[in-house]
Amino acid sequence: MAATTPGGAGSPDPARATAPASTLAGALRLLDYWLTVYRRTWKGTIVSSFVTPLLYVVAMGVLLGGFIEGDPAELEGATSYLAFVAPGLVAAQAMTTVIGETTYPVMDMVKWHKVYFGMIAAPLRVGDIMLAHLAFVLFRVALTSAVFLAVMAPFGVFSSVGGVLLAFLVQLLVGLAFATPVYAYAAGAKDESAFNLIFRLGMIPLFLFSGAFFPVANLDAPLELLATITPLWHGVDLTRMLTLGRVDVSAALVHVAYLVVLAALGWRWAARRLQRRLIA
Repeated sequence: MAATTPGGAGSPDPARATAPASTLAGALRLLDYWLTVYRRTWKGTIVSSFVTPLLYVVAMGVLLGGFIEGDPAELEGATSYLAFVAPGLVAAQAMTTVIGETTYPVMDMVKWHKVYFGMIAAPLRVGDIMLAHLAFVLFRVALTSAVFLAVMAPFGVFSSVGGVLLAFLVQLLVGLAFATPVYAYAAGAKDESAFNLIFRLGMIPLFLFSGAFFPVANLDAPLELLATITPLWHGVDLTRMLTLGRVDVSAALVHVAYLVVLAALGWRWAARRLQRRLIA
């Protein structure tokens, strides 16, 4: 007869007995935690979520745009500089929001406050923890992008409501494509100095040279090629297609496939690095 004493060979493992049935079920166990985090921190996101979009549109689209001739032949089909720059700003804002949410906050959960170690002892699996955290990040992207698009709507830069709704969904994909690899990088980083590479050599060059503010065709051929293989360019170009109503289906499918593959590869990398950090 199998042993039934605590710790015996035949006794059920308490952790396995209470483990969630699926990754989604495990992530839902953390819903309360992330709701509490947002309730305590939402005031600090007002500037980035509500004020920044308005300032971007006014400064770059209205004021600067007033000095730029709106030639559709030069602005990828846009009839004004505001219509050209608006989708680029939305996609760029999704990127910056994600990087802000998956660098220092992830390191805090692993190194400083070690919240992840408490979660893994709950018991929860690495995938449960990742899914819950990345879902929160996408919630932040959704909120910021929705406000950004709403702020731009009165300026008449969108061709259709359907295009705007699809552009909103694209921001979630752009966010996920950045979130998983940056999350993976942060999960394995030893200290915060590692983030200098992300901000100085990643986020800032992408923000400036991925087609958000000017067509990448204006760059020299090698730089143009480099720009077109970056994830932000794919997000910007796809968003611009949808908001301007000039969708090239084959190009749009390439953009979506690129972002999906990047998100999937980032997830696998993140799972391995977080597993090693928390358990191995």
